[in-house]
Amino acid sequence: MIRDSHKQQGNRRKLVKLLEEKGIKDKHVLDAIGKVPRHLFLNSAFEEQAYEDRPFAIGAGQTISQPFTVATQSELLQVKKGMKVLEIGTGSGYQAAVLYAMGVKVFTVERIKELYDKTSKLLPKLGYRAKCFYGDGNLGVPTWAPYDRIIITAGAPIIPEGLLDQLKVGGIMVIPVTEGDVETMKTITKLEDGSTKTQDHGTFRFVPMLEDKLD
Repeated sequence: MIRDSHKQQGNRRKLVKLLEEKGIKDKHVLDAIGKVPRHLFLNSAFEEQAYEDRPFAIGAGQTISQPFTVATQSELLQVKKGMKVLEIGTGSGYQAAVLYAMGVKVFTVERIKELYDKTSKLLPKLGYRAKCFYGDGNLGVPTWAPYDRIIITAGAPIIPEGLLDQLKVGGIMVIPVTEGDVETMKTITKLEDGSTKTQDHGTFRFVPMLEDKLD
């Protein structure tokens, strides 16, 4: 049985209201944030603070993003029900759960074995049927390409060309690109002629996208 008390549900409603006040407008995003039990994606030590708008450590040097960041990336994706979305950096699984709650088909890649082992079991247990993969996120998942949307949940030094190749024409990638000591959130739209259009959406903080060998 999923532990989701009236208090936790009330805290989620307060969080949704806070996100609205901070500028999140997409009703589908707000509804999903209101449904997904964030406390179940955190260490039980943080359960009381689960609906505060801040990140928390999830082990292996990684964090669960603050809800405003999750909501912003989800809103920028402009998803429609039934779309195929590739997520790079499963982490705790919270972002994948929010996307699944928005009615999309989620394909998610994690390169840290400890997190993959935990999250690939947690998501289906909670009813979120995302396809989880252990591997190098820079390579994406070409088997299931092309994707309508791609979301990267770690700071990337560059925009990975291999991922752009897996994006449909007309598709959108949401990626935080590292510039100095912060990340600039960018949307990259793939145009008919194969070129791309990039827009900036403010600065955020993310853990870095890992490279080299798998853990």
